[in-house]
Amino acid sequence: MPHRLTDTEIRSLVEAVHARWGHDFRDYAPASLRRRVQLACERMGVAGVPALQALVLRDEAAFGQLLQHLTVPVSEMFRDPGYFAALRLHVLPVLRTYPSVKVWVAGCSTGEEAYSLAILLHEESLLQRCILYATDINTASLDKARQGVYPLQAIQGWTRNYQQAGGAAAFSDYYTAGFGNAVLRKDLREAITFADHSLATDAVFAETHLVSCRNVLIYFNRRLQDRALGLFHDSLVYRGHLGLGSKESLEFSQWREAFEPVDARERLFRKKAVV
Repeated sequence: MPHRLTDTEIRSLVEAVHARWGHDFRDYAPASLRRRVQLACERMGVAGVPALQALVLRDEAAFGQLLQHLTVPVSEMFRDPGYFAALRLHVLPVLRTYPSVKVWVAGCSTGEEAYSLAILLHEESLLQRCILYATDINTASLDKARQGVYPLQAIQGWTRNYQQAGGAAAFSDYYTAGFGNAVLRKDLREAITFADHSLATDAVFAETHLVSCRNVLIYFNRRLQDRALGLFHDSLVYRGHLGLGSKESLEFSQWREAFEPVDARERLFRKKAVV
């Protein structure tokens, strides 16, 4: 019978992880955190949370395994095509008015969304004057993102997404296929700066014109959501744009009055002048 996780055990685990490794999961949504810790116990072959805690505190490689479970590195290119179509329609014409542009993809996982934005910017002749930051707390995911290598079997679905997002070329123009993988073009890989950054503990690092943070806030509790949204607000220039995931909202956030909807259906917002 599986070990029943208690709230006390989970709190002890995340406090210990924060103290030992500096990663802060204390304000992650409890139900999601419980599922992830349970899965980690099962996949890592430990009897329960106390054993898991003891293991990850003494073994950095084991902590790396736990991090994979806690951060859920799952994504796809041009996920929710309507969002990228809305960016093309509403945001990129505004970005074109700036001499240089900075874009931040927060919680980039293994890089699929960052590369999707790079392709979008390329097609709108903006990539050459854009600095694109993509951040995450999972260093293994960041390493994979930098490589820009993805399973070829995923490409068919991503091609459909790209086409539905208004793609202006053949998606095959952006990768080279071989040995069951697709390697994204060198210019796309070199256009993105992948970096370690925590929305729970780190500060703003740049002034940006667009922040895209999708399907990340749903894993946070209200306090951490507000902290992350505060970072995005502080990072964005006046009338800069913020994109969220399809199940995420500003509705109950302390920052709801700091933004106005640009495309409410696609969760695309613009920073107001005054809070």
